[in-house]
Amino acid sequence: MSAVTVERLPGHVALVTIDRPEARNAVNGDVATGLEAAVDATEADDDIRAVVLTGAGREAFCAGADLKEVSAGRGSALRTERGGFAGFVYRERSKPWIAAVNGKALAGGTELVLACDLVVAVRQAAFGLPEVLRGLIAAAGGLYRLPRAIPPNIALELILTAGQLDAERAHGFGLVNRLVADVDALREAALALAAEIARNAPVAVRQSLRVAREANSGLDEAALRALTRDAFERVAASEDFKEGPRAFIEKRAPHWSGR
Repeated sequence: MSAVTVERLPGHVALVTIDRPEARNAVNGDVATGLEAAVDATEADDDIRAVVLTGAGREAFCAGADLKEVSAGRGSALRTERGGFAGFVYRERSKPWIAAVNGKALAGGTELVLACDLVVAVRQAAFGLPEVLRGLIAAAGGLYRLPRAIPPNIALELILTAGQLDAERAHGFGLVNRLVADVDALREAALALAAEIARNAPVAVRQSLRVAREANSGLDEAALRALTRDAFERVAASEDFKEGPRAFIEKRAPHWSGR
């Protein structure tokens, strides 16, 4: 059985699942290559406009690196050249990814969440970077992404104490977009959010995302304006740029081509 599955669903949405529930969906070499392949597949498929990433089972989204693999000397297999840890955290992606957090997302699991664009979580979910407990550091983006996602002093406390952030508090800080009661409601909520995105003009969504991702990157105002101008020019050159106003005038739903 594959460690990562990809389902193409109606409405231009894909569901990607880390499928190692017996190991709390910890990342091994198969997960890393599987997630990289999932990114390749969804990027190459013009029909897919939004992607949901989740973990199998009801206990854990992802427990981070599989320490059995690390202790066996196979730690290098947990990353890929293009994607870094899990084949994902540093991978360039043009489409929005939504983390559907079905349980605890700790260590590399939190770093996977932080590498996504939006987050839907169950109330029993928790986040944290407990690497210092094992003499390690959160080297897959967590040390700088978490302080950008929540108040810096709260992030620093979590990083230094190896504490956990419950989903309710994470929602209050804005790390979680939507909070749901349980795992049974999670899939529907995450796919509904993906559908809200997918019904919009694909080129405009991708270009808006490209600019918004750079908001906290350190680029100055002039660079951000230039990036926005470039994004607008790409949108203006698309067929959908004409289709949107035309559909409004004709009082009908737009038919996006994605080109």
